[in-house]
Order: sequence, then structure tokens, then C-alpha cells
Amino acid sequence: MKYGRVLAVAFVFVFSFSNAQVETHGNLSVNGTQLVNKNKKPVVLRGMSFGWHSMWPRFYNKKAVSWLRKDFNCNIVRAALGVELGEYSYMKNPEFSKEKIEAVIKGAIKEDIYVIVDWHTHNINLKEAKEFFAEISKKYGNYPNIIYEVFNEPDYETWAEVKAYSEEIIKVIRENDPDNIILVGSPHWDQDVDLPASDPILGYDNIMYTMHFYAATHGKELRDKTDAAIKKGLPIFISESAGMEASGDGPLNYQAWQEYIDWMEERKLSWIVWSVSDKDETCSILYKSAKSGGKWKNKDLKESGVKAREYFKKYNQWTYERYLPSNWKETGYRLKD
Repeated sequence: MKYGRVLAVAFVFVFSFSNAQVETHGNLSVNGTQLVNKNKKPVVLRGMSFGWHSMWPRFYNKKAVSWLRKDFNCNIVRAALGVELGEYSYMKNPEFSKEKIEAVIKGAIKEDIYVIVDWHTHNINLKEAKEFFAEISKKYGNYPNIIYEVFNEPDYETWAEVKAYSEEIIKVIRENDPDNIILVGSPHWDQDVDLPASDPILGYDNIMYTMHFYAATHGKELRDKTDAAIKKGLPIFISESAGMEASGDGPLNYQAWQEYIDWMEERKLSWIVWSVSDKDETCSILYKSAKSGGKWKNKDLKESGVKAREYFKKYNQWTYERYLPSNWKETGYRLKD
């Protein structure tokens, strides 16, 4: 018994430094409406989204990714490619844009966590999107870390338009990457998940649909709509969320945010918080004092950053069991969070 307890402590000590995620879960897939790992067991991803790369490129680096894993306990990050916004947008400077996105991708691969490659726009740009995802899927499609988000928050497009666009991008990605998860948006800033639930994309595996919420604006009616979509068989991934108003500003509504988190956790829905940026608004989690490469102190974190970090520390409990002997339960080990 004494040996067993010492051994358990040693293994936990080792794991606290590795926090392996992709090594543990491997290639993700969709089973019914549930995101599952290589062993077909449910998995929940929780992490931070970077702000538009074109507005906050200084945070798009491996060190920032490493800090989000080590200090925030993120098991996923989201790289938001600013397609049109700003002088460093993809439309104006594609090579710079790809360099920044790939820095986050490479950082996530190095840190053994998952990464969403997010085409961050409210408009259809079919030609440019096809070129971008063809290149990214060819370069990184063999890594199980990669998740593709092909259209962030369609606003006034119809579902028919979003669906047709998404099918074109999915086809391009699947030519290079037959397996990794692809996320598809829905009209009205990813609110109208009832539309794809009634008319989903067919002919491809491992497709999920994004829902976004800002808890101080979006209430129970959006959760009810999402529940109905899931009941109809639609796999949901919360690829952007936060606790303030949909404008990204205003006070945090802690009660409403917690209600959403309880709802997501009960349903094993993965969720991403917006955003790693230093704009003068509530949803940007950093002050201007924050260094580009992480190592953020409490004084660098806004209220939303402190709370997001607290949530990830609470809900992303690393799995120790894979480092213990197969008979660890019989030896009397008790694992502590």
C-alpha cells in the first residue's frame, strides 16, 4: 500500500507537467451528437479563442499558446483568422495572415492540445476560403490536433447559402484530410441551429455545427433551441461564448454565464471563450500591460480573464488514470483533483 501511494504521487507529479491531451484522446470523431476520442469515449474541449489575428497579431505565437495550456489549463485554442477586418487581414495580406495562424497551429501541436482554425468573417468569400483551407488541410491535415471552422457567424445569409458554401469548403478539406472535425456555422450569428437541424449536410462524417452565446444577452430560449436541434440529431460545438452582452461589452452576468456552463457540462458540449486580446471592452481578457508571449500576472487580466481562467482550472481536470498501473483501484489509490 505504501509503495502504491508513493507510485501514484510520482505519476501524478509527472503528469502535472505534461498535461497531455492529443496524445491521450487522439483523433476525434462524432458519434451521434457527441464528440468522442479515439476510444469512442465522450470528450469535452474547453479553451480560449484568440481575437482577430489582424487586430491583435502580437498574441499569435507559440509562447502565448503554451501559457494558455499551462496557466489556464486550456486543452484547446482557437485561431481567429481575420478575413476582412484591418490592414493585416487575409484579404490584404494573406502571407502575414497565414504566418500568424500557423504560429498558433504549431504551438498547439507542440503543446499537445487541439486547435480550431477559424475563418473569422460574417460574409461568404468562397474563392479565398477554398484556397486557404486547401493549403492548411494539406499542410496539417495529418495532425489529429486540427479542427476546421469554415464560417464564423454568418449574419444575414440564408441557411441554403451557408450550406452550399460549407459543402464546397468541406469537399476541399476532405480531399486532404478525411477525418478531422469540421465546424459549420448557421445564420443569425450562429443562433439559428434549428435550420441545419432540419436540413443537415449529408455525405460527410465528423461534421459539427457551431452555436455562439453571450450570456448577458442570450437566455434560456437559445438553450432550448439548441436542445431541440440536438434532439433532432445535430452535433453542437460552442466555438465562441462569454459572460457579457453580445456586443462584447457591458458587465459580466455571472449567474447567466454559470447557467450556460452548467447546461454545457451536463450535455458534454465543448466550449470556447472569447477572446485573447487587449481591446478596451469586457470580452477582451487582457489589459495593454499583458506581454505578447503569456506569463500574464493577475494585474494583466481583466475580470473576464480572471473568471475564464477560474472556469478552465475547475472544469479541465486532467486525467491521471492513464499514468497509473492497470490495477490502481485495487491498490487503494485515491486520486485528488
